Amino acid sequence: MRKYLFLITYLIGGMLQAQESIKLDLQRTIELANDSSLEAFRTQNMYLSGYWEYRTYKANRLPSLTLNMTPAEYYRDITKRYDSAQDLDVYRSQQSFSASGGLSVRQNFDLTGGVFYLESQLGYMRNFGDNKFTQFTSVPVRLGYSQSLVGYNPFKWERRIEPLKYEKVKKEFVYNVETVAERATTYFFNLAMAQAEYDLARENVASSDTLYRVGMQRLRIAAISQADLLTLKLDWVNARNTLQNKASALKRAMFSLASFLNLDKNTRIELELPARPREFTIPLDEALNRIRNNNPQLLELKQNVLEATQNVDRTKKESRFNVSLNASIGFNQVADNFRTVYHKPMQQDLVSVSISVPLVDWGVRKGKYNMARNNLNVVKTSARQDEIGIEEELIMTVGDFNIQQNLINGAEEALDLSILAYNETRQRFMIGNADISSLTLALNRQQTAQQNYISALQNYWLNYYKIRKLTLHDFLTGFSLVDKFDFAGGRLVK
Repeated sequence: MRKYLFLITYLIGGMLQAQESIKLDLQRTIELANDSSLEAFRTQNMYLSGYWEYRTYKANRLPSLTLNMTPAEYYRDITKRYDSAQDLDVYRSQQSFSASGGLSVRQNFDLTGGVFYLESQLGYMRNFGDNKFTQFTSVPVRLGYSQSLVGYNPFKWERRIEPLKYEKVKKEFVYNVETVAERATTYFFNLAMAQAEYDLARENVASSDTLYRVGMQRLRIAAISQADLLTLKLDWVNARNTLQNKASALKRAMFSLASFLNLDKNTRIELELPARPREFTIPLDEALNRIRNNNPQLLELKQNVLEATQNVDRTKKESRFNVSLNASIGFNQVADNFRTVYHKPMQQDLVSVSISVPLVDWGVRKGKYNMARNNLNVVKTSARQDEIGIEEELIMTVGDFNIQQNLINGAEEALDLSILAYNETRQRFMIGNADISSLTLALNRQQTAQQNYISALQNYWLNYYKIRKLTLHDFLTGFSLVDKFDFAGGRLVK
């Protein structure tokens, strides 16, 4: 038996010694997960995508300068023209070369939904053939404004929705960071449980071997029955099988944590369990207040309602008649050479009013409006239901967290008592004052107490990080998690 135990230990130990070793506590595991894991990389890029979307929105609020050019355009064709001298249509050959360019500045006006524009243009044309001539045309400056007078104003809605979307993106990033921490905690304690069960199984193999040998000696003096000895042997065989299973489970748990942390798959990980946490209680009212202000899921619900309201406004105004205005004032000139094309320009004025009135569309526009309005009611109802569900989840998690500290104390006390009870029962069995059933019961209680203690720690920290994720607030330190990150310039710096 001792050779068997030595072989198992040697194989496991040899396998681990050949691996790179790293020692982790819970905090270090979470830091590695947020720095190196693939999930953290995905989270960061999701934030950067939203960041640049918001930057694009802000850029659209600034004046834009555009250069439009046609550097060269050559045209040669035979076309039909009217000859007034002969009073008939004739085909004539036509050749021409032209070039043009212009600068334009545009500025969106959010309040009314219109656009101011400032333009300057220059054109050149030269005709070839019998009537050769050259002309330049210029628009030194033209100032104008265009907008829909009674139509849909997208700029107004962008001012309401885009800042909310970016606020949601920032808080969603922190939410995802805490999600990574929550998953890292799960992997951490899965490995801790597997390690504890492996250690107990190894101790159980050694203990069952010793007890079996003692049992054989006591059978010779008729201190125990043959049935008791067979029970001891059965425990010894089961302990060996359990050790093999626990060794395999330990390897799988270590592999899972290493993969999640983006470490080498063969890395040997040694864990240090967190000490008993400091006792404190999270006030439910404060937690609810934090979740209503910070939770990105609630911000997304608010965004969905705004976007549905925007769609109602758009379809409502598109179902009516539309009036558009375009007005501009400027100067233009034409000349035979470039030196005089800007000399004494003439005033150029434009005022245009366009009216579009739907007469017969068979109820298409009205149908779209009714659909948008009904969809708004659905979105509002769904948002309220989801909000209640999120708050209920927080209430249950805070309740579990506040009682979990007492459970840890009880589990730790039970573990200490089970170890003392097993050691005492084992010593009594060695001297013949306890039977097999008492020893087996004491061992099972110790194993159960060990598992319960690790489970209590795991539930405590999982609830703790879940509350952090839902509220984006660290109640242990009293700081908002959003304030721990610098979002300027698209860089995420703790």
